[in-house]
Amino acid sequence: MHAFDAAIALAPQGEGAWQGHTSPAYANMIGPFGGITAAQALNAVLQHPQRLGEPVSFTVNFAAALSDGSFLALARPARTNRSTQHWVVEFRQGDQAVATATAVTALRRETWSATESPMPDAPRPQDVAPPGHAGRVEWLNRYEMRFIEGGFPPAWNGADEQDSRTRLWVRDKPPRPLDFASLAAIADVFFPRIWRRRAKLTPLGTVSMTVYFHCSQAQLQATGTGYLLGQAQAQAFRDGYFDQTVQLWNEAGELLVTSHQIVYYKE
Repeated sequence: MHAFDAAIALAPQGEGAWQGHTSPAYANMIGPFGGITAAQALNAVLQHPQRLGEPVSFTVNFAAALSDGSFLALARPARTNRSTQHWVVEFRQGDQAVATATAVTALRRETWSATESPMPDAPRPQDVAPPGHAGRVEWLNRYEMRFIEGGFPPAWNGADEQDSRTRLWVRDKPPRPLDFASLAAIADVFFPRIWRRRAKLTPLGTVSMTVYFHCSQAQLQATGTGYLLGQAQAQAFRDGYFDQTVQLWNEAGELLVTSHQIVYYKE
């Protein structure tokens, strides 16, 4: 079994309830990688027998760092309309909520379509060298990341960069066919923008992340195990919080995801 599938596996505990477990393969500095927590929460919706359609939007709020071990995932459809469905998800450890999430799923219909965020020019993934060393934390080793620009600072010297933008090719490592859960996780692979902007290991934590899916299951199947071109940039750093905006395109140039998150930081 792929490490990602093992990490997001949920055992049924009655209708709308599942038991999950944190994964050492996706460990972060404190608690698990936020992207894997997001994927686990989305998987609670994807596995629900009452689910209607495919994910359109998904928001996860990180109330606290998950402790290593098991958690209870509770998912329920708050409202079902003819073509859309609204979901509420909660993760609990003991008697405490450690994460909450909302999702919208929908029956997609073929319509006129256009993309106003074209994929930027970039070298082919095969022409961009992967990092030649293991990641500082374990979850980094679960992804193949080929940085085009805006990689990790070469020195943590506090030098102020002009912008926080990163572009890279990324996919699961080892390669795994793309699906909605893994796409939600990949939307969070970018290291914090303040580290890029200031080259300083600033204490921080993601508070909330939203993922908008601009793709169908058929597009994900066509993407397969291919690379995604990702771009991330902050828009403002102020009073202890900064944002991060992300776009992910497949190699065919289709915009699959846009994502936004808000991050807490302190001096």
